[in-house]
Amino acid sequence: MRKEDSHKGDYGKLMIIAGSPGMAGAAVLCARGAYRSGAGLVKVSLPEALFPVLQISVPEAICLKREEKPEDLQSYDGIIIGPGIGQDSLELKLLEWILKEYDKKILLDADGLNLIASGDRIRWLHQTRARLILTPHPGEAKKLLGMRPGERILPEERKDAARRLHEATGGVIVLKGHQTVIYDGHLFQVNGTGNPGMATAGSGDVLAGIIGSLWGQGYEAGEAARLGTRIHGMAGDLAAEHFGEGGLIAGDLCTYTAYAMKKIMEEQQ
Repeated sequence: MRKEDSHKGDYGKLMIIAGSPGMAGAAVLCARGAYRSGAGLVKVSLPEALFPVLQISVPEAICLKREEKPEDLQSYDGIIIGPGIGQDSLELKLLEWILKEYDKKILLDADGLNLIASGDRIRWLHQTRARLILTPHPGEAKKLLGMRPGERILPEERKDAARRLHEATGGVIVLKGHQTVIYDGHLFQVNGTGNPGMATAGSGDVLAGIIGSLWGQGYEAGEAARLGTRIHGMAGDLAAEHFGEGGLIAGDLCTYTAYAMKKIMEEQQ
């Protein structure tokens, strides 16, 4: 429950680096997921041409020019890097700079992970002073682990893959997919919420927003990953009750994130 005298600064100042031409929706979904899971203030770094898309879709968010390095970097409680950013040199330089300069909490998702994996840049993760959460799907996990294109991570190998990713990167791992595996270096958890309707474009962008939001609000990294994954899956289950699994889209997850959080809080009372 929120205190009566609280203000937005009490619930995390989050920066999301997301979106690119043709992928503006990734930034929108990530920001919506963050706000619906309780973030106090969300700023989104994206190409200036996409500002109108974000301002119409998420009027609560503040736009930052991707072309300019963010000011007051250490003022953010957490940074999410990756949903839909592409893999151009500008994004690569920005990722490298943030990993060097920022010392709090960084969640790497999607193209943020691909930028690390594509150039053998895992050493950047060991050199950063920031704490890390990584949210790969199996394909991104394969790249980070250096597996050959034809190799697969089998269902019975998912815990071992999460362990190996943690050892390789030093981050808390959220290995997405059916029965998402979360590993923080000490505890494995297999998420029990969610349904096949969530296998839809943008679902991972919402998850990144939820976990990054909870982490920025003060949850420990492992706790944010476990709770965020549970909320995300429960939002999918609630949405499927209304729309059916076949009609579920990622935008529904944002709305039902709020209902999922309400349900969890009521269960805890």
